Amino acid sequence: MCPEEIQNINNPEKLLNKEDHSDRHFRTKGFIRAILIALAAALIIKMFFIEADVIPTGSMENTLLAGDFIIVNKSAYTISTPRTIPLTNITFPYFKIINTSSPKLNDVIVFRYPGNLDEIQPAGEIDFIKRIIGCPGDTLQIINKTVYINKNKIPLPPNAFISRLNILNSGIADKRIFPQGRNWNSDNYGPVVIPKNGMTVDLNPKNINEWEILIEREQASKIVSFEGTVITINGIPARKYEFTKNYYFVMGDSRDDSMDSRYCGFLPEDNIIGKTILVYWSWELPVSLQAFFHSIRWSRILKIIH
Repeated sequence: MCPEEIQNINNPEKLLNKEDHSDRHFRTKGFIRAILIALAAALIIKMFFIEADVIPTGSMENTLLAGDFIIVNKSAYTISTPRTIPLTNITFPYFKIINTSSPKLNDVIVFRYPGNLDEIQPAGEIDFIKRIIGCPGDTLQIINKTVYINKNKIPLPPNAFISRLNILNSGIADKRIFPQGRNWNSDNYGPVVIPKNGMTVDLNPKNINEWEILIEREQASKIVSFEGTVITINGIPARKYEFTKNYYFVMGDSRDDSMDSRYCGFLPEDNIIGKTILVYWSWELPVSLQAFFHSIRWSRILKIIH
């Protein structure tokens, strides 16, 4: 028996203190390890599966209200590498790992804003939330604020809001409306075919303004030019263009107060981040400390989104 062991036997209090210190050290290491594992798991879930967002505006009333905190299922349609560095707003290229399903009519989605009417790429990375109204290959038309898909009337979502007052007549052009060159407005729009992968459109001097920005968005570059009757894409004369992506038409449930596909254009499937599934918390904005509990919308907590 070594001298240290003999000393510990002769001094049991010292032995107990040493064992207690070792036990505390072991418990501390175990606690830190558990915290790190939990943080890593939370980070993986956030990067690949679940995201939390807050609704800032009323464009989805009354389905979603400003001040609703929502859960977004990022794996609803695809599992991909992260679009941003975790815990930052720094973006970098990403790629799909696996497709899980396809977006469907009436899905409420979160997506990366494709840009204003005349922008090839948006000035900043902005996430929007809207409802899918049209899918790739569909023919969409809005007549006096009523949406038709392939000539079939699409009912207004149950909690959506629309005013039947002051409807803009057909033929009254709104310069803010996508695409340019059409005598359309937010109340009377189309008919227009929503592009899909492999769809070919004819190009001519009369319609090139309608397709120019969409082609350049798909190629992420200013590549379309035209002079007289000659249209070129990447410097090569072109009379047709074949789309390589699927697109969607999205609108807010508050139809008269929504910046959506009527203004920004078709939404590329690549821009879709995920499907909204749940309101986990909600309060009226702005929130004041004096009326904190009164501002909470208790009836909306854990509300499923339809």
